[in-house]
Amino acid sequence: MLKVESIHWKSSQPITEDYVHDYGKVSALFDYNPWTGSSWAERADWLDNGRAFAADRNRIADVLSVFNRRLNNAPEALDAIETLRSNDALCIVGGQQAGLFTGQALVIYKAVTIIRAAREASQRLGRPVIPVFWIAGEDHDFDEVNHMYSLSQDLQVNKIKIDHPSGKRSSVSRLEIAAEQWEEALRQLDSSLIPTEFKDGWMDAVRAIVASSSTLVDVFGQLLAKLFGSYGLVLLDSDDPALRRAEAPMFRSILENNAPLGEAYRQGKEQVRALGYEAQVEMNERGANLFIFDQDERVLLYAAEGKDGCFTDRKAERSYSLGQLLDWTETSPERFSNNVLTRPLMQDYVLPVLGTVLGPGEIAYWALTKQAFHQAGMKMPIVVPRMEFTLLEGIVQKNMQKYGLTLEDVLYRLEEKQQQWLREQDQLKLEERFEQVRTQFKSSYGPLVELIAGVNGGLGKLGETNMNKIIEQIDFLEHKAADAVKSQHEASLRQYQRIALSVLPLGKPQERVYNIIAYLNKYGSDWLRELIEGELELDGLHKVCYL
Repeated sequence: MLKVESIHWKSSQPITEDYVHDYGKVSALFDYNPWTGSSWAERADWLDNGRAFAADRNRIADVLSVFNRRLNNAPEALDAIETLRSNDALCIVGGQQAGLFTGQALVIYKAVTIIRAAREASQRLGRPVIPVFWIAGEDHDFDEVNHMYSLSQDLQVNKIKIDHPSGKRSSVSRLEIAAEQWEEALRQLDSSLIPTEFKDGWMDAVRAIVASSSTLVDVFGQLLAKLFGSYGLVLLDSDDPALRRAEAPMFRSILENNAPLGEAYRQGKEQVRALGYEAQVEMNERGANLFIFDQDERVLLYAAEGKDGCFTDRKAERSYSLGQLLDWTETSPERFSNNVLTRPLMQDYVLPVLGTVLGPGEIAYWALTKQAFHQAGMKMPIVVPRMEFTLLEGIVQKNMQKYGLTLEDVLYRLEEKQQQWLREQDQLKLEERFEQVRTQFKSSYGPLVELIAGVNGGLGKLGETNMNKIIEQIDFLEHKAADAVKSQHEASLRQYQRIALSVLPLGKPQERVYNIIAYLNKYGSDWLRELIEGELELDGLHKVCYL
């Protein structure tokens, strides 16, 4: 039985911190209170009776069926897609970019949250609620997704990386990775994993997935299908051309109402600021909040200055008339792509979204969108904070107990605790003795320098310089002595280092750095199954799992 402890780890996003722990402060920025049971029935009722502008369910189900079969998703997920055809079915949706071999562990925890939230909502409402993972394949920032990190046996944070195949600002789902690059990434992944009873199985599975894939999205999707397909997790690629065709009416609406939508986003930004928060998305006054694919590059659109009904790229080197863009929504909808502010609207158009699972940063920028939802004739879905986890391995727990460290010590004052421990090991009291020597030297030498300064001012300056050099030498010797003490306790300091690198690698929460495969390789997948099936609350608190 996996032991899990809930703690309050303050969010770096003030809006998110208040959303979870003091909702009244931010309630004006959202349509539904996630902590009130009645919100779920209210949202479901609006989806049943108030949602007027939406994609055709059967068409979306057809798109999802083709994509999920291509990913070899489980029968349970394919059945969930068929259930989605029914007007009674709702969705819990969350998404992420397609990181290398699933990227950061937080991606896995988002999938866990989506599945748990859908199951709980289904039980609460007595109707089917489908878990959907929205893969942000349309994003073009390759450097955000082309790598993964793991902790090596010699306590190094290792990075496995795939280079950009073309250099073009195209969507990740359209970038094919060469077989040689995949082979090198697999070789590095293999060498990063310690030998265990689970290693061969995982490496064989990943190799088979890579052999049948060419893009990061395909590998990402197949890995999620392997991990979560049996729980009915449906996968969606936001850059799927078939999906784009189903989204065409929404793209048309965004273009036709671009000015009022832009004003709605600006109002949202001002509302956030009026409540004392900083807006998490930079907005350009002319930003159209849509991308267009032009010569395989993803280009952000701006309203042209002084030209109504005309759009350009950022440098005004390319120009597009509104008529031309509207025509493309009919003839070439795959040329369009959402940005961070219009994606929430598109998600609500495509699916009957009961709730959306968001990380801390996402909650902060969704806080800008309420007015835009209303402008588009929609209401914001219930925002469900993604579950956050830290995995504490047995060796880390043992080392923490050895040095009397609490989890709070590790999170907030580990360096201070380490220095305190080192001082306690110093039986010679070197720090105290060196300070005594410095004090005695200054008290003896200082008056002498003052004396000779009375004889000759130049001698006084020389004496001060001489005194400072001697103090520097005393300091130098003290540092050398401290290093010698540290070398006597090298094993203990490495144990402190292991604690730090396990819990806060690169100064960040573990889930924001390490990939999940190393943990699956060490401990199998039973612990992950317990995160999905165990008695955990969606309460916004950070979960510490004792492996």
